[in-house]
Amino acid sequence: RIHRQRQRTAFPPNFVHSLDSTHLLMTALEFDRRGGTFAGVHDSYWTHAADFEELAFVLRDEFVKLYSLDIMGDLKASLERDFPDAGPLPPLPHKGSLNIDVVRDSPYFFS
Repeated sequence: RIHRQRQRTAFPPNFVHSLDSTHLLMTALEFDRRGGTFAGVHDSYWTHAADFEELAFVLRDEFVKLYSLDIMGDLKASLERDFPDAGPLPPLPHKGSLNIDVVRDSPYFFS
């Protein structure tokens, strides 16, 4: 039996976790492409001390790439496509004015 309320409350944290793991995977692939040595678990990323600055750059750059996508719009469209009997979802809230590119210059973005 599907517990609707449990599904509703479990979805948001699991979705956020999936975005965290997507960022980890994007970072690992790009760092490997650049020849770096990488290991990571959840939100802990490791490399050799000599490669820290490069990893820090890749972390920020991949974060900006990921969150420049229309993640919520894509999610809404896929849910409406895959579950048409549920009816249309409410419109997404208006996006604010945050410029995600500022992450690239944030010294404490990920430490």
